Amino acid sequence: MADAFGPFVNVHTAKTHFSRLLDEAAAGAEIVIAKAGKPVAKLVPLNAQAPRRRLGVLAGKAVVPEDFDQPLPDWVLDAFEGR
Repeated sequence: MADAFGPFVNVHTAKTHFSRLLDEAAAGAEIVIAKAGKPVAKLVPLNAQAPRRRLGVLAGKAVVPEDFDQPLPDWVLDAFEGR
């Protein structure tokens, strides 16, 4: 529907066809709503579920050195502190 009215949907059209615009957004469309010809809002699809995080996806791909938590050498600390 947004394409049928140009790049934007004006507020009056959005109010009149709100249910149809919601259906389009649910189907993946992004609709820009304009007031006085200036874009002011965007109606976008809402993902019902965030993608699930997979634990261990980087297992074996990174190695933490044994001395990871040892104090930094003086020359590195001096560089951080601008000495």
